[in-house]
Amino acid sequence: MPLLEPDPRALRPTTAARPAHDRVAGRRATGTPEPLRGDLIALLGPDKVLHQVSDLVRYASDASPYRFVPQVVVVAEDLDDISAVFSYAHGKGRHVVFRAAGTSLNGQAQGEDILVDVRRHWSGIQVLDDGARARIRPGTTVLRANTTLARYGRLLGPDPASAVACTLGGVVANNASGMTAGTTRNSYRTLASVTLVLPSGTVVDTARPDADTELARAEPALCAGLLALKAEIEADAELVARVRAKYRIKNTNGYRLDAFLDGATPVEILRGLAVGSEGTLGFIAETVFDTLPLDRHTSSALLFFPTLSAAAAAVPRFNAAGARAVELMDGNTLRASVRVAGVPADWAALPGETAALLVEFRAPDEAAQEAYERAAARVLTELELVAPVGSVSNAFTRDPAVIGGYWKARKAFVTAVGGSRPAGTTLITEDFAVPPERLAEACTALLELQRRHGFDAAVAGHAAHGNLHFLLAFDAADPADVARYAAFMDAFCRLAVGRFDGSLKAEHATGRNIAPFLELEWGPRATELMWRIKETVDPHGILAPRVLLDRDPRAHLRGLKTIPPTEAPADPCIECGFCEPACPSGDLTTTPRQRIVLRREMQRQPAGSPVTAALLDAYGHDAVDTCAGDSVCQLACPVGIDTGALMKDLRHRRHSAREEWAAAQCAGRFGAVEKAARLAVAAADRIGDRLTGALTRAARKAVRPDLVPEWLPQIPGPAARALPATPRSGAVAVYYPACVNRIFGGPAGHRGPSLPEAVVAVSRRADRPVWIPPDVTGTCCATIWHSKGYERGNTVMANRIVEAAWGWTAGGSLPLVVDASSCALGLAREVVPYLTPRNAALHAELTVVDSVVWAAEELLPRLETVRPVGSAVLHPTCSLQHLGAEAQLRRVAEACAREVVVPDDAGCCAFAGDRGMLHRELTESATAKEAAEVTARHFDAHLSSNRMCEIGMDHATGGRGYVSVLVALEQATRPGP
Repeated sequence: MPLLEPDPRALRPTTAARPAHDRVAGRRATGTPEPLRGDLIALLGPDKVLHQVSDLVRYASDASPYRFVPQVVVVAEDLDDISAVFSYAHGKGRHVVFRAAGTSLNGQAQGEDILVDVRRHWSGIQVLDDGARARIRPGTTVLRANTTLARYGRLLGPDPASAVACTLGGVVANNASGMTAGTTRNSYRTLASVTLVLPSGTVVDTARPDADTELARAEPALCAGLLALKAEIEADAELVARVRAKYRIKNTNGYRLDAFLDGATPVEILRGLAVGSEGTLGFIAETVFDTLPLDRHTSSALLFFPTLSAAAAAVPRFNAAGARAVELMDGNTLRASVRVAGVPADWAALPGETAALLVEFRAPDEAAQEAYERAAARVLTELELVAPVGSVSNAFTRDPAVIGGYWKARKAFVTAVGGSRPAGTTLITEDFAVPPERLAEACTALLELQRRHGFDAAVAGHAAHGNLHFLLAFDAADPADVARYAAFMDAFCRLAVGRFDGSLKAEHATGRNIAPFLELEWGPRATELMWRIKETVDPHGILAPRVLLDRDPRAHLRGLKTIPPTEAPADPCIECGFCEPACPSGDLTTTPRQRIVLRREMQRQPAGSPVTAALLDAYGHDAVDTCAGDSVCQLACPVGIDTGALMKDLRHRRHSAREEWAAAQCAGRFGAVEKAARLAVAAADRIGDRLTGALTRAARKAVRPDLVPEWLPQIPGPAARALPATPRSGAVAVYYPACVNRIFGGPAGHRGPSLPEAVVAVSRRADRPVWIPPDVTGTCCATIWHSKGYERGNTVMANRIVEAAWGWTAGGSLPLVVDASSCALGLAREVVPYLTPRNAALHAELTVVDSVVWAAEELLPRLETVRPVGSAVLHPTCSLQHLGAEAQLRRVAEACAREVVVPDDAGCCAFAGDRGMLHRELTESATAKEAAEVTARHFDAHLSSNRMCEIGMDHATGGRGYVSVLVALEQATRPGP
C-alpha cells in the first residue's frame, strides 16, 4: 500500500439522514452475485462487466422518479456483445434492459437484472447525400448530430429539450419529439431505416433490399405473426379508425399500432414498431434519418399573459400564422427559471397566475422571415398582453443572444423547477396531449385537479401541439404522500382520457408510471394486441419487462426513489444527466450525476453498513481523484450545480493537518518551489523520457498516485530562465506570465518565440505595450492549491497574488493580462472566497483580462495579418468557457489561419494542471474522440490558450505541437518578407 494512502472514511457524508426503506440491502455489498458475474466475465471479458456495488448503484438512477438496482452492468462494444448477452439471457432465463443517456423520465433506462450500457461505444454520425440523410449510432446525442448536420444546412426532426444529453437510440425508442416535431417531424415520420437486433439475435437492417427475404428465412414465425396481426387490425374498421384518430395528436403510449397500417411487409412493420418500443422489442443498433432544412432566419418573442388559460387561448392564432414553435410556461415555471444563468432576476417577482408563450418563426430567407413577422404583428394586435416586471418587452426579436436566453429558460423547465422543489422530495414529470383546440380547457381542468389534491405544480409544454408537461413533488419516503400522488394519478388519467380523449404520454413514452393505465386509454382490444406484439417479437420475454406493459394496477408506485439530503451544493440535483456529456471522466469512472447518486445511497444506509463501506472504498478513486475539477458540469447543469467544487471539497476533507501545513509552506515559499520545478523539468529533459517516467512511476507506487505526477513523453522542456525585459513607462497593461509558462517551454521542435516573448512582441506591434513586473517569479494564481483542495495554501497564495497585483496595476488603474485561461479564471473569480476583507476590497478594483480577450479586443483591431497559415485546429479550454470567451478565441485564431476548425467532439482535455499526469488515463479517455478528429487530417497549426491543456492535447494526439493562439498571432502579424 502506498505510504500516504488516504483513509476512505474521511469521505463519509456528514449530513444527517435516516435509513431509507429503498436502500441497497447489505447482502449486496459484494456486488454482482455468482454465477452471474463469472458467467458474463467468461463470456465478454472483465473490462465489459461492471460488478462492484458502486457500479450497480451509479447505474440504478436515471432522470425518472424510479430507482431499480441492476444485478450487473454490461458495457457492450459491438453487435457480438449484444447477441451474446441475448443468448445468455435466453439460456438462463434472465432479463435485459438497455441504457444510453439515462435521460428518460419514466424509468425506461432501469432494470433489475442485466443492464446494458449502449452509450459509451456507440456514438458516431455519417452524413449521406450531402446532408439529406444521416446514419447515426444510438449513443450519439441529438446535439452532436445536429452540430455535424448544421454544416450542411440540415438538422434532425426530433428536438427534445434534453438534446444536449439524450441519445438517438433513446429518442427513437421513446419517439421523443420536442418543441417543433409535433406529429410530422418526429422519429416515426423521419426515420428512414433502422438496424435492429431482435431478441433471438437476428440482425435486421430495414434498408436492405433483401431484408424481408432474409427475415423470412431467419424468423418465419415472427413474419407470420406480424402479418397475422396486420390482417386482424385491418379487418376491424372501427379499430383502424380509432388508431388513426389516436395519432392525429402526439401519442407515445403503447406500441405504434399504425405501424401495421403504414407498413406492407414484416420489415416495414418492424421499422414502425421500433419507434416508441422502449427497448422491449430489440436493440436499436443504428438509425438512418431523413433530415430537414435548417431554416436559419429566426424571429422569436416571449409574450406574457395574465393567466395560463389566456395564454393557451392564443396558441391557435400563432399556429395559423405559421409559427414553428409555440411553447407554454406557467408562473411557477417562470419564477423557478431565475435559477438559470441569464434569466432576468425580476422574473422571481412575477405573479403566480402569470403565464408566457415562447413563439418562434423560422424561415429559409429574409423575405419569408419578414412575411412571418408581419403575420405575427397582426396577431399581437389581437392579444391582451401584460408586463408585470420591467424586463418584459412582449416584442419579437432577431437577436440570437436574446432568443438563446428564451430557449435556455424553456429547456430548463424540468431541472429548474426540480431544483427548487422542497428538499427531500421526489420529482414526477407528466406528459400528455389533448386536441390543440382544447388546450385552454385542459389547462383550467389540470390546475383545478392539482389544487384538489394539494399540489402546486409547474406547467409547461409544446402548446402548438396540445402537449402539456407538469411537475409534481412529493416525499417517496412518506406513505401518506405516496397515497396522495396515487390518488392524483388515478384522477388525472381518467380526466385526460375521459374528458379530452387525450394521450397519457405524448412524447415521453409509456414508461413505468403510465404502463398500468395503458388499457384505460386504449381499451382492452388494442391493449391485448399490444401484448400479442410483445409475445410475437420477444416470445421469451427477455427484454425490459414491466417497462411498457404491466398488468399490475399499482406498478407505477413500485420503485419510487427517495431523495435523502446530501451536501448542499448537490441537493437540488434531480439526476437529469444533462451534465454527463460534458464530463471528462464519464467514459472512465463516474459522471457528476453518478457522484451525487452515490452520495445519496450512502445517506440511505444505516450506521455501520457494509454497503457504505464498499461505496467509500471505490469513491476515492472513481469520484474524487478522477474528477478533473474543471466544473464544466456547472456550465452544463441548467441550475448550475458544481460537482467539481464538491469533489475539491472532498479532497480537502481527506487531507491531514500535516498535508495542509505542507501545502501552505509551499505557497509561502513558492519562489523556491517554482525554481525547483523548472530545474526538475530541465533535468528530465536531459536524462530522457524513459528513465524519468520509470522514476516517477516508482515514486507513485511508494508514496501515492494522487500526489506524485507521472512523467509523460509529451511534456516539454523548461522555459527560459528569464522573462522578456519590458519598461513600465508607457505600458497600457500589466502582463502576468502564469507560473506554468515560467516553468514549461514550448512543444518539442517548436521554432519561434516563447509565449511571453510573443505576448510582449505582438502587444508592442499593436501599440499596446505591456509591462512584466520584475517580481512575478514566486507568485501564482492559487489554482494549484484550489484544484487540489488545499485550503490553507490556497488562502496564503490567493491573498499574496491579490496584494501583488494591486501594487503592479497601480491600485487597479491598469488591466492585468494573464496568459493562461485557467489562471485568468482563478485570479478573476476563484480566489475571492479565500481573501481577507481588505484584500477582497482590493480585488474588486482589479481588472483581470485573459490574454485571448486582450488579443481579440485590444490587439486585433490594430494589427494586420501578413502571413496566415492554411489551417488551424482549435482546442477551446474549459476556463475560456467559464469566462465566456470562446468567441474571442476563434476570432484570434481566424486572424492566424485561413481555415479554423473546432472539432465537433472538442471538450475538456482533463489535464487540469497536473491531473493528467496524476491520472494519465483520465486525459486519454477524455480526449479520445477529439484526438481522433484532430489526427484524421493535417493541420498547419494546433492552437489553444492554456499551456497545460496544450500539453494534454499533445499527449492525446501523439505530439502534434499545440501552442498558444498568441504565439500564432505574433507569427501571423510579424512584418517582413
